[in-house]
Amino acid sequence: MSRAKAGKKRSASSRAKNAARAKDAARVKEAARAQDPVRTEVRALVHGPSYMTFEDVVADFPMQHINTRPPHVPYTPWHLLEHMRIAQRDILDYIQDPNYRLPTWPDDYWPKPDAQADEAMWQKTVADFLRDRAALEKIAATPKVALGSALPYAPQHTLIRELLIASEHNTYHIGEFAILRQVMGTWPARRRS
Repeated sequence: MSRAKAGKKRSASSRAKNAARAKDAARVKEAARAQDPVRTEVRALVHGPSYMTFEDVVADFPMQHINTRPPHVPYTPWHLLEHMRIAQRDILDYIQDPNYRLPTWPDDYWPKPDAQADEAMWQKTVADFLRDRAALEKIAATPKVALGSALPYAPQHTLIRELLIASEHNTYHIGEFAILRQVMGTWPARRRS
């Protein structure tokens, strides 16, 4: 068999396997939706928008621009990510901590205007954001957790309300971060079309 035929055969085999995996994944998602559609959708919303995820907007961000202020914007890309991390962590703490204390707005929700990050701080912000998002997703996915229940120490608010606030806040700022990248010209060449 020629190399070309072998390559086509392997390629067709790979496509078939990928298609089968995609069908299996779709069946699993459908089964989960059928069992508890609200919980499945809330978890998906907490994970982030399907059209552009947090991981998408931070991927390949050039480290030399993490402290650059875009035109007419009073904060840097790292400031924005750190704000997202802090706000999401605040919601997680509010859900879990009976001794929660409300931070001061806006001072406790943003880094100081002159704060600078290095690559290690950037990576820590990203990792901490993803860790806390996973914790919120786990809460949303746990069948024993009643999403509509009031928080025991904040009966005026429900768990689903807090999860949706986290989702909305993250989605808003994911879009904002994407626009900042466009304005700053920091998307990789393959994304600039």
